Amino acid sequence: MNINRLSALVCACTLSLSLLTGCGTQPADTAAGDGRLRVLTSFYPMYDFACKIGGDCIDVTNMVPSGTEPHDWEPSTNDLKNLEKADVFIYNGADMEPWADDLLVSRSDTLRVVEASENVELRTTDGEHEHAHEHEDADHHHGDFDPHVWLDPENAKIEMEAIRDALCAADPENSTVFQSNYEKYAAELDALDAEFREKLAPLPNRTIVVAHEAFGYLCDAYGLTQVGIEGLSPDSEPDPGRMAEVIDFVREHSISTIFFEELVSPKVAEAIASETGAQAKMLSPLEGLSDEQAAAGADYFSVMHDNLAALMEALN
Repeated sequence: MNINRLSALVCACTLSLSLLTGCGTQPADTAAGDGRLRVLTSFYPMYDFACKIGGDCIDVTNMVPSGTEPHDWEPSTNDLKNLEKADVFIYNGADMEPWADDLLVSRSDTLRVVEASENVELRTTDGEHEHAHEHEDADHHHGDFDPHVWLDPENAKIEMEAIRDALCAADPENSTVFQSNYEKYAAELDALDAEFREKLAPLPNRTIVVAHEAFGYLCDAYGLTQVGIEGLSPDSEPDPGRMAEVIDFVREHSISTIFFEELVSPKVAEAIASETGAQAKMLSPLEGLSDEQAAAGADYFSVMHDNLAALMEALN
C-alpha cells in the first residue's frame, strides 16, 4: 500500500473517535511533527465545522474560549503566535470578526485563509441581500451585515463546503477523506433543514421575541419573524422606551416565550417575561457553547435540535 493511501486510511479509521471527542485541540505550539494540518479557527461554529470535515487529519485550535461571547472578543499575543504557525485560518467573515483584517495584515505567504461565508447570500440590516464579495463595491459600512449565517442549515452547508475546499487544497493526499466527511455532514444538514421545515410549517404562531437579532437567517428560512429586544449586538441593553415597546408587543400578540442566549445575561429577557407573564427560555445563536454544553459534548446538530424543540414549544 502506498503512503498516500495509508495516510487516508489512518484518517478514515480514526475519524469516528475524533467526532466523539471533539477533534484534535492541543495548542498549536505543541502540535508539531505529526504531519497534520494546523488549523486555526475564529470561534465555535468554524471550529465545529472544521472538526467535522477534517477529523483526525487536522489539528484544530479555536481562538475564542468556551463560555466566551465572541462579539467583543479580541485576539491575544498567543493567538498571533498560533496564527504564525497555522497552515489554515478559518473565519466566518460578514463582519463577525472585526479584528480579522488587522490580524491578517502580517500573515505568512503560506497561510491559507478561508472566509467561510464568502459564497453565502448575506442579510443586511436594511433588509437587503447580497454576497460578501459584493461588500467592498457597495455603499455599506461595517456592521451592516448580519453575520449569523450558520443558523440556516443550508448556509452551514455552504460554509462546510468552503472549509472542505481549503483543506483539500492544503492537503491533497487526504482530499478523499475531507470529501467523504463533507458528503456525510451535508446530508445531515439537508435532513436537519427538512426537519425544521416539516415541524415548524404547521405551527399557528410565527413570531419570536429574542434578546438580540441573531436569528434572521433561521427566520427567513422557515417563514418566521423575529422581534429583537436589541439589534445585532448582544451586549447593549435596551433603553426604557424600547423595553416598553417590547412589553406592549408581547401583550398584544400573546407571546408566550422570551428567548435569551447561553452566553449573555438573561436579566432583560427575564424582566420582560416577568412583566408580561411569559416564560424566559434559551434559544442558541450558536456563537459559542456554554461550559455545561461543552462538557456534555454538544455540537452544532444537538444545539440546533434543542433550538427546534424550543421553537416548537413557543410557537404552538
